[in-house]
Amino acid sequence: MQLLNPKTNKRNILPIFAVATFALHLLTFLVLMFHWSLLRQLGGKLPQSFVQLADGRAIAVNSQDYLERHPQTIRRMVGETMTLMFTLSEKQPQETVWQISSELLADNVLTTFKSEVSQINSQDATAKNAETLLVLRSISQPEKIGDGQWQVEILGDRLIFTATDKNGTKIPFNKKIFVRATDKPKIVLPDAPTPLHLAAYRLGEAKLEIYNLCDIKDKSCSQSEALK
Repeated sequence: MQLLNPKTNKRNILPIFAVATFALHLLTFLVLMFHWSLLRQLGGKLPQSFVQLADGRAIAVNSQDYLERHPQTIRRMVGETMTLMFTLSEKQPQETVWQISSELLADNVLTTFKSEVSQINSQDATAKNAETLLVLRSISQPEKIGDGQWQVEILGDRLIFTATDKNGTKIPFNKKIFVRATDKPKIVLPDAPTPLHLAAYRLGEAKLEIYNLCDIKDKSCSQSEALK
């Protein structure tokens, strides 16, 4: 019987091992290239997210950039915030409404809005218990003026009712509203929230804030000034 030479056997295995190693590396490279091509195809596509609604239903929604908002979300936030801020009564006094709804405004516009709200009571100095209601006739589609920034035009009337004027006095309320996406934390609800607290909280969930307001005919209130 012929004995195998260990040195000869080792020399025969080395080429096989080298070929197998090269083949494994080549396979790994091809797999990585395949994954890379998939990532390139998916790069321009935002994945869907699984969302469970409050009523228990579950839906898949398309993801979007953090600064993007649906036009209807913007219109709803602007319209309901304005209605909330300018609807006042004895049971819903100005200071309470202001304290709650001001969380939906940027810091730089607080003074402007407070002045606008205060003008309501100055319409009739003798009307101690005047009630006011904002009625919006139209809200325009948001016009994008920057990344995460939009302009909305609203047309409406403030109605002021007093004990001596049951029919109410109508004052036009036609404004340009500038709104932007924000990363502000959600409005914190108190232990015993009122309907006003809950309304402001729901509006705050849109992660939007109003950062400028001016008369719709005010030509000096340009987009560039609003962006400052």
